[in-house]
Amino acid sequence: MKHKSVNKPFLISVIILAVAGFFIFSSASLGILARNEQKFFAIAFNQIFFGFILGTIAMIATSFIDFKVWKKFSPYLFLLGVILTLLVFIPGFGIEHGGAKRWVEIFGINFQPSEALKIGYIVYLSALYAKYKDKVKTFRYGLLPYIILTSIVGAILVMQPDNDTFFITALAGFAIFFVAGANWKHIAIAIAIGLVSFAGIVAVRPYVWSRVATFLHITNNPLSSGYQIKQSLVAIGSGGFMGKGFGQSTQKFNSLPEPMGDSIFAVASEEFGFVGSVTILLLFIFFAFSGLKIASKTDDKFGGLFVVGIVILIMTGSFINIGAMLGIIPLSGTPLLFISHGGTALFLTLAQAGIILNISKSKTRAT
Repeated sequence: MKHKSVNKPFLISVIILAVAGFFIFSSASLGILARNEQKFFAIAFNQIFFGFILGTIAMIATSFIDFKVWKKFSPYLFLLGVILTLLVFIPGFGIEHGGAKRWVEIFGINFQPSEALKIGYIVYLSALYAKYKDKVKTFRYGLLPYIILTSIVGAILVMQPDNDTFFITALAGFAIFFVAGANWKHIAIAIAIGLVSFAGIVAVRPYVWSRVATFLHITNNPLSSGYQIKQSLVAIGSGGFMGKGFGQSTQKFNSLPEPMGDSIFAVASEEFGFVGSVTILLLFIFFAFSGLKIASKTDDKFGGLFVVGIVILIMTGSFINIGAMLGIIPLSGTPLLFISHGGTALFLTLAQAGIILNISKSKTRAT
């Protein structure tokens, strides 16, 4: 049978996450308002107009675009992502901040091109494996494409450096590779390569090892490298069971670094407590469950793999952020999607949700 409408549970999960994210961001941004009113309005405009409003329009638009169009243009989308991301290294286009070259400015608009690279990577990998079908079990049509495409993405992102984005993207690609029906020996090889690559990055990037060391010994440097984690745990702990109430976080004003960005989960936990924190986690889990259910039911292999890639991209990044704020994994600069500051990230997240909604309307397997 054909779905005449989009998958309602998934749509509901997206709407709730986006609306909840808007209110949490609004509260977290009050810390900036108290210090710099002009900066606050610039950030708020970016989040509301480019992220929330244009993102909603993009989600509606992509929900009406036949998802097979993405398959047709997948090589060009991947190439476009590569070219845009390489612009960060070209003077006049690339913007350096904090020692990293991750931003591009075109016609006065700043954005992170790695977001385009991520989606280009997963759509192209999904298209290849959908085309190869059972040949994915072979080295030539299975493991080799994954290694080549992931290496290209990795080389660009590690040079920036943007190791967190590389890890998230590679994991989404691995999920696609796994679901496509890869050979178990090749899966083991891919995992081994991933572990060796991670160890290599830690070895050659001192600041990565510093993050790991801080995670292992948080109390050793509570005023320097361990400051953000400590303040995050203070904020989360002070929220108690029910929280202090909307807008009542005190940590966001002076103590928490990046209260609208990396630390926004800590702000939400302080204001809404244990109940609110668990609710956020459950919303993301419901989002993932609904999305993966769509992937399992569609009879189009490309559509199913594409959904898996999008869901893993969003879930991995978001759970890395939450895990870092809880002190259970090393600190990263990964935003909490749907909620953290970043108009471009919210715009693309909603656009990707629209793609999943369109796929949910396709033919489904008999149940």
